[in-house]
Amino acid sequence: MKPARLNWIDYARGIAIILVAYRHVFEGAKQSGINVDEYKMLEYANIFFYSFRMPLFFIVSGIFISLSVEKSGIKKYIGTRARTILYPYFLWGALQLLLQMLFAKYANGQPDPSSFLHMFYLPRELAQFWYLYALFSVSMLYLLTKFVLKIPVWVNLVLGIGMFYLSALLYRGSLPENIIVNALHHSFLFDVLHYYLFFVIGDMAGKFLLSKQFREIATEGKYLFILLILFIAVQSYFLMANLNNEAAKYMYVEFYQPFVFIGISMIGCTFMIFLTCWMDKRKIMPWLTVLGRYSLYIYVAHVIVFAAVRTIMTHFLHINDAVVIILTGMLFGITVPVFMYRLAERFNMRWIFTLEKRKSGSSPGKSRGELEEKVQTG
Repeated sequence: MKPARLNWIDYARGIAIILVAYRHVFEGAKQSGINVDEYKMLEYANIFFYSFRMPLFFIVSGIFISLSVEKSGIKKYIGTRARTILYPYFLWGALQLLLQMLFAKYANGQPDPSSFLHMFYLPRELAQFWYLYALFSVSMLYLLTKFVLKIPVWVNLVLGIGMFYLSALLYRGSLPENIIVNALHHSFLFDVLHYYLFFVIGDMAGKFLLSKQFREIATEGKYLFILLILFIAVQSYFLMANLNNEAAKYMYVEFYQPFVFIGISMIGCTFMIFLTCWMDKRKIMPWLTVLGRYSLYIYVAHVIVFAAVRTIMTHFLHINDAVVIILTGMLFGITVPVFMYRLAERFNMRWIFTLEKRKSGSSPGKSRGELEEKVQTG
């Protein structure tokens, strides 16, 4: 049976993958020319739930690094990360590029053969796949600093804060142009600078977050209610501040108020962790844990699925209502990859999604390697 202490993580993954799917489906519909302006709440929701999603992914991933290295060693940790994160990044990233070139008439992106080279140094060109490359890179850097160079965690925390601020300066163009600045700004290194802090926080808080003491605290409704009020307040500020600075493309708080953003994202992450612990204790919407266990497979395939659904709806069925397209796209984008994985598993083709071997009788995400190493989605 799945350890109870980890159920909230699958809940968090399940909620997170829904939010990820919503953002990608919304942005994909908007870029394809579908009129989303008549439904302003769709865009407000896209911004409101944005601030904490990516930090949460890195925090949850950081929770397990010390446990994994202590149990299995550095070499095995690297191997597991490569099989479960780096491998699907290259496989599915290349597949998405290929499909965009083959169906250029319907695709939002317009890559060419040289775009395959971007996979090695400019993953942002692969749309949502940048996250997998960033997660692998951040985990490898932290592995080096903490376990090889033996840099204390508190030093890494200070380093992470400095790196986050540096990423904000790079985004704003506040640093003089030179080779180093350009390399940091226009490569995967930018995302490493931006998200390293949250991975460190995950490691620092990991032992406590997996403890019985934390579960007892987190499942009390009074703390969740207080966090809910804080969550609504800070996310409302995040929404309004970004709407009032549209020139920054809704990134105003994140890059022009970086320390405010850290506080907002941490409140959001804390609320989500407490919420999922509370839901787990009461077994509310347990299907979210299923989505959580399949989150990697949903993540790598959902944009491709939605692009196909959007094309069929707009070009062949002549459906152009934004709400209908977004809801339908989310439904298929989330469920179809699950069926794809199950079919792949049935026909002994798990290599389509991962190279990690699964123990006989276990379900997706429950083997120690996938459970402790694989935190998806964004």
